[in-house]
Amino acid sequence: MTKTYSAKPADVEKKWILVDAEDVVLGRLASIVATRLRGKHKPTFTPHVDGGDNVIVINARKVKLTGNKRENDIFYWHTGYPGGIKQRTKAQILDGKFPERVVEKAVERMLPRGPLGSRVFGNLRVYPDATHPHEAQQPEVLDVASMNPKNKR
Repeated sequence: MTKTYSAKPADVEKKWILVDAEDVVLGRLASIVATRLRGKHKPTFTPHVDGGDNVIVINARKVKLTGNKRENDIFYWHTGYPGGIKQRTKAQILDGKFPERVVEKAVERMLPRGPLGSRVFGNLRVYPDATHPHEAQQPEVLDVASMNPKNKR
């Protein structure tokens, strides 16, 4: 009888992956990035270990949203005061000061909640433009747009 392999944190080899989000559909990008962060693409996947790769997403400002999601999808939050509900559309955020937050939220919500999810989310770096400070890590380029014709708009 063979034993089930269970990776230990010391056994995990983390790679650096670079993803260009320009003209890529947000949800499809987020699901691929979440899978890579979690490590589910590896044969050594272990559910309780952070075995995923470090992912760098560039051009987050140029991500595409299908349908009317740009104007109709709304992020809500509450200040804690009576009548303190606030809202912003994805268009307002993408055109604002921190457009990378749309991609971050999409990926964050596809990861598990809890301590492991927080640790895995820490391996994601999102930048609004094409520049990033991770050249020294020599990231491999992952072309999400060419994986499936539906990924690009």
